[in-house]
Amino acid sequence: MNLNRLTKLRKDKNWSLQYTADQLGIAKSTYAGYESGYRRPSLEAITLMADLFDTTTDYILGRVDDPNVQLNGEGSSNESIELTGEPEWELVVDGTPLSHEEVQQFIAFIRAKRELEGSRL
Repeated sequence: MNLNRLTKLRKDKNWSLQYTADQLGIAKSTYAGYESGYRRPSLEAITLMADLFDTTTDYILGRVDDPNVQLNGEGSSNESIELTGEPEWELVVDGTPLSHEEVQQFIAFIRAKRELEGSRL
């Protein structure tokens, strides 16, 4: 779990420890323990915090860096990414980032493949 994220999420909303704890229905000392690392929240508490902070459990647990992205079982995003624009994420194949030219070649390949498949129908 990424403890700094809990503090950041709370401070981004300008909430006090007491207010946050009250919203979660727990003692202030319990929530402060989560932020400091002195206590480990239960799965239920992590879920409640994700709902309260309007983020994902994956973000709180440190599995993703974007507070709005969730992972499926394979570790990939459930969102779609439009490759024809400027993707905000780095695309990687076999551990090597794709260059802009490689992304454009990939797009051209997919378009040509779809066109060929469409003409066979």
